[in-house]
Amino acid sequence: MTARTVRRRLLAVPLLGLLLSGCGIRATQVPTDFGAAPSRVPCTLAGPDLSKQSAQGVPVQVFLLCGASLVAVDRTVRVPEGTPDAQRRVIVAQGLLDQLAASPSAAERSAGYATYVPGGLSVRGPGPKEPEDTLHLSTAPARLTSYALAQLVCTLSDSAATEGDGSVILGGPRDGTLRRYECTDDVRDRPGSIQPPSSGIVGH
Repeated sequence: MTARTVRRRLLAVPLLGLLLSGCGIRATQVPTDFGAAPSRVPCTLAGPDLSKQSAQGVPVQVFLLCGASLVAVDRTVRVPEGTPDAQRRVIVAQGLLDQLAASPSAAERSAGYATYVPGGLSVRGPGPKEPEDTLHLSTAPARLTSYALAQLVCTLSDSAATEGDGSVILGGPRDGTLRRYECTDDVRDRPGSIQPPSSGIVGH
């Protein structure tokens, strides 16, 4: 082996090290061809969302969808003073339906909130011989999407429109079959795959 050959091999060793280290650096870089990594949905607002709250009204909460779960947000519903309890239930229920059907505010949309409750839903009170906290929807509950039904049940079941025991009695536009729906932790966590548990009302 000549002296020139030895020198070449000695010079090749540091060059090879530089190439290997360079490859290591490139391997740890995030590729940019696929865009930035998706950000996590916070489901929290930076501050009170006053755009969805009025100066006067009864404080209520409605459940919106965020990050595949139901999250409660504050709203208000106007109820005239001196309204009888039976009529008050219906007014509160209608106000909650309207709030659920309304598009979330810009701040809520930025935080990842959405609603699946369709617009135009109306509600009326019980028919003859029905429980006093019965609510009849203009669309039968069975015709609503799983997300919309979960939003409605969880919102109504713990409100002034019902007895506040975590359940709500719902029926369709016509007197007939009534069912008591419950809002559970599973429903709040997985509204798209878990239906609100329900049971028939005796005599209906």
